[in-house]
Amino acid sequence: MNLPDPFLTNIRNSFQQDGEAYLAVLPDLIEEARQRWGLTDITPVENLSFNYVAYANRPAKSPKGERSDQQGAQSKGEVVLKIGVPHRELFSEMAALRLFNGEGCVRMLEADESRGMFLLERVRPGGMLATLEDDDQRTHIAVDVMTKLWREAPEGLPFIPLTTWFDALKNLRPAFGGGTGPFPEKIVARVEQTLPRLYAESSPPCLIHGDFHHFNVLSSGDGWIAIDPKGVVGHPEYEIGPLLINPWFSLVNGSSPKRQTERRLDILSERLGFPRPRLLDWAVCFAVLSAWWDIQPDGTGGEYSLGCAQLFDSL
Repeated sequence: MNLPDPFLTNIRNSFQQDGEAYLAVLPDLIEEARQRWGLTDITPVENLSFNYVAYANRPAKSPKGERSDQQGAQSKGEVVLKIGVPHRELFSEMAALRLFNGEGCVRMLEADESRGMFLLERVRPGGMLATLEDDDQRTHIAVDVMTKLWREAPEGLPFIPLTTWFDALKNLRPAFGGGTGPFPEKIVARVEQTLPRLYAESSPPCLIHGDFHHFNVLSSGDGWIAIDPKGVVGHPEYEIGPLLINPWFSLVNGSSPKRQTERRLDILSERLGFPRPRLLDWAVCFAVLSAWWDIQPDGTGGEYSLGCAQLFDSL
């Protein structure tokens, strides 16, 4: 298979031996999916990242509950095949998709957790929210979509507790010999002091998307739906963090990032009913967490997220 080098690097670096095993059997998994679900014209997307994702066709039929053309999906057998390394986030994504069942989110049509592969509806027209120029409009649409997703998380499903993500920040100071390395001390201290209060004061945890931003919201018919949910159980205010630092690289490089962020916070606070200072605190915490995820062993990386953290801290 002619897979792009960045995809191969991501898989090997992120999953080590499991990643190598996945790459070795990926051609067989694609063939298995082709035969099992009658797929034809399997064509991988151009920007493969951490999962094999491909457009495909299957026999024309309308499974019970599948969206009609008027709702944005093709009824002529167009689907999206997704195959990933079986791991926690893939299982939580499948569980979330099954629970959302097409309400505010792309519909999952078939799934095999043990093989790490599933079929999704092909969303049409499929334009990303990031392509809209009016940022107020984008923010209002984001609110409409994210609030359709938030719901009680049933017990016993493999969702990811939000606290486990932030627990990783406990390793930040030890990683830099007790200091904060490229992370500003003032901002790290703010996160350390703020997180316990946010856990105590924010809305009760529920099932949230977990990676809600302008590239994970697509046009569907006359409306919009989310894709790629992480399946996280956490405070809904957290969703504002990924939204505020996106579209990626366009915020801190824009002509008026402070004004845009303040305007977004005004809209989000008014529409969602969450205190504006609390949303800003979550945004700072998320930006630091995002930078921590991106940091490299040599202390480089995460510059954009740290720039966002400093922007938010200044407001």
